[in-house]
Amino acid sequence: MNPYAQKRRWKFLLLAFAVVIAGTSLWYTNYLVKNIAVAERTRAEVWALSNKNIIAMPDINDEFITFIYAIRDSLSVPALVTNSNGDIIYWKGLDSTKTNIKVEADDSLNARQQYDPEYFQRQLNEMKRQHVPIIIQVNNNEKWFVYYKDSLLLTQLRVFPYIQLTVIAIFLLIAYVAFSSSRRSEQNQVWVGLAKETAHQLGTPISSLMAWIELLKSKFQADNDPLILEMETDVKRLEMVADRFSKIGSRPVLQSHNVYDVIQEYINYFRLRASDKIDFSVTGDEHIEALMNVPLFDWVLENLLKNAVNAIENNGKITIKITENLAKEQVFIDVCDNGKGIPRLKFETVFQPGYTTRKRGWGLGLSLAKRIIENYHNGQIFVKDSDPGKETIFRIILKSSLKYEPTTA
Repeated sequence: MNPYAQKRRWKFLLLAFAVVIAGTSLWYTNYLVKNIAVAERTRAEVWALSNKNIIAMPDINDEFITFIYAIRDSLSVPALVTNSNGDIIYWKGLDSTKTNIKVEADDSLNARQQYDPEYFQRQLNEMKRQHVPIIIQVNNNEKWFVYYKDSLLLTQLRVFPYIQLTVIAIFLLIAYVAFSSSRRSEQNQVWVGLAKETAHQLGTPISSLMAWIELLKSKFQADNDPLILEMETDVKRLEMVADRFSKIGSRPVLQSHNVYDVIQEYINYFRLRASDKIDFSVTGDEHIEALMNVPLFDWVLENLLKNAVNAIENNGKITIKITENLAKEQVFIDVCDNGKGIPRLKFETVFQPGYTTRKRGWGLGLSLAKRIIENYHNGQIFVKDSDPGKETIFRIILKSSLKYEPTTA
């Protein structure tokens, strides 16, 4: 299993663990809510019975009536009592500013007290939605209905786990972003340090090789010898590689270059070092120019072409097509091969560090290409399409640097 797949598995396991914790918390809170709801229902029933006893036994002694009143007044949940006609008879635990308001009497001489009907109707409707009423059978076969709603404690307990989980989720998200940013920063520092040290280490032997080549030319008068010329090309290539590494960590200078010429020049170099069974071609408009850093862009091409060559098992073809979107000032570079292809689910995964399908691969080529295009060229690179066993297309998008009108005959 590659490191990226292992890392993703750990993420799924941690996510599953978090879901289990959240589910357990919600289940236990729901269990407590149900128990408290049953207890409040019982207290409401006791309160209803106490009201019934007060009405049914008016001649009981003072000590007992005091006890009954104490039971009735001990109810901690808001409640309303209505008769068969729906008229409110008694209430408990409601807003006192709404249950006892002063209004002027009809004769404008005496004031009288009454409740706010709109407030009581709202409370009654809410209680009806929450619980089935408790029915009290009073004298003359009349029925009273006791309605109640959840206490403030029960209401808060219903909402609390969701608020708690939301706060925890926000905290974990912030922590994840902070740690990811810190880790990414550390990785970038290691990457930059390693790249610059590599460039520094390559500098001395490259200089020596260049001197040895000049000495061979002078000693054997072989300025045009094809072997020495090819050796010189490879040494210059090494020099370019060292220059690439030295640019890592610093913002490269982007200049306007002819895209066709840059790609064709690299193809000419790469073709000699690839299999003779693979045909290379560059198509598209030869006049398009884009903003790029050539040594770094060649690095991207190198990684894409190496992957394409490795994907082609026998005879094959690699085509690079250049097009331009003048309206958006973008240049499209499509690298196509007829290799074994990429599954659609892996279109994003192939750019992750460490992902590779080869036994001896490091899984850094496409990750490096993505970093160069997106971070240094402000462009995009992605798998445009892939048909396993037929064709794979990688698309690079760069900023156009020149608008031109094609000539017509």
